[in-house]
Amino acid sequence: MDKHLIKKYAEVIVGIGVNVQEGDNVLVNTGTEMLELSRAVVRECWRRGARDVVTIIKDDEMTLARYEEGRDEVFDVLPDFEVAYHESMLKEKYHRISLRAPSLDLLGHIAQEKIQRSQKVANVAFEPILKYMDSGEIKWVVAACPSVRWANKVFPDLSDDDALVALWKQIISICRIDCDDPVAAWAEHDARLKAYERWLNEQDFERLHYEGSCADFHVHLADRHKWVGGSSETPDGVKYMANIPTEEIFTTPHADHCVGWIKATKPLAVMGKIVEDFSFTFAAGQCIHFEARKNRDVLETLLRMDEGARRLGEIALVPHSSPISQSGLLFHSTLYDENASCHFALGKSYAEAVHGGGIMTKEERRELGANDSMIHIDFMVGGPDLQVTGFRKDGTSVPVLVNGDWATEPPSL
Repeated sequence: MDKHLIKKYAEVIVGIGVNVQEGDNVLVNTGTEMLELSRAVVRECWRRGARDVVTIIKDDEMTLARYEEGRDEVFDVLPDFEVAYHESMLKEKYHRISLRAPSLDLLGHIAQEKIQRSQKVANVAFEPILKYMDSGEIKWVVAACPSVRWANKVFPDLSDDDALVALWKQIISICRIDCDDPVAAWAEHDARLKAYERWLNEQDFERLHYEGSCADFHVHLADRHKWVGGSSETPDGVKYMANIPTEEIFTTPHADHCVGWIKATKPLAVMGKIVEDFSFTFAAGQCIHFEARKNRDVLETLLRMDEGARRLGEIALVPHSSPISQSGLLFHSTLYDENASCHFALGKSYAEAVHGGGIMTKEERRELGANDSMIHIDFMVGGPDLQVTGFRKDGTSVPVLVNGDWATEPPSL
């Protein structure tokens, strides 16, 4: 990949994504297949005046080795010092940069029960320290970096080298890195997302109705729900962009009030496996039935994680005209595919998407209807025939999406 474009991508991740300020501490989570980008990101953090930069590098083959060779008891334990280490960094406000490539079906041959045990132990262990993220003081960004495994999945008819080049080309374009001034391009994009955010918050919808070949679904919104799009902001007013790319405006559904059916329009890569052709039926806010053509057992595992896993924690609106959708590609990556389509999330809601949620306990947010769970799993439901209508408390209706795209331009940019 062109080193100049790698440098520009790093500048966007560090400067627009986590928006490193002088004196910031930074944690970079990355992998062995993305060292070139990781080095550029770390260098950019130091260049912008970071006080400390810690890097944690993981490797797919080492992850696989644990599942294939590890003694059975290792999947039920997590050393206390691992949690303490991460909590100490959160207390010291280590802002987080995550560079990812989806593992896809890396664990496709591993027994689902073993994966469940391992992930549940980790989720339970780390749950008490999520309060540091809920406060909004930790800036974070998730960005993608191509790997050979991922590139081959997106471009199966190309050689390894050609697939990698093709995937890099898509990422550079979608993330606006090939613009003359990527920072200005992101500022313009953020302004447009914020205009829709303001419009949706002004509507103060009580519920939304999704209709189309993928849904007939009514979902109420949590009390004091807040629509969020584009950049987020720390309590002291520093902006950051949690996902690069991002095309969504999201909010908090009411965990106890949704009914109907929704069908995923894209596969889901989760727990090292790929779930395909799946759907959910809800009543009184809870999933009462689900189907999947491939890896149904993965969904069953997720839905059994805890009581909140069968309820929704997020709904997000994404127009069919988004550049990721218009690429015509299936990326097999939640980060990318969720920004090509409207989506929902099973499990935990975000404190940010409730007015005042950052200073509430999870119990206080739950009283408002915001779900709580140890999981947060996004899945895509959208397309060119999707209609979304908002209903206010007085019963008046407002078109939100028509044929998959915004029904109206925002009143002001």
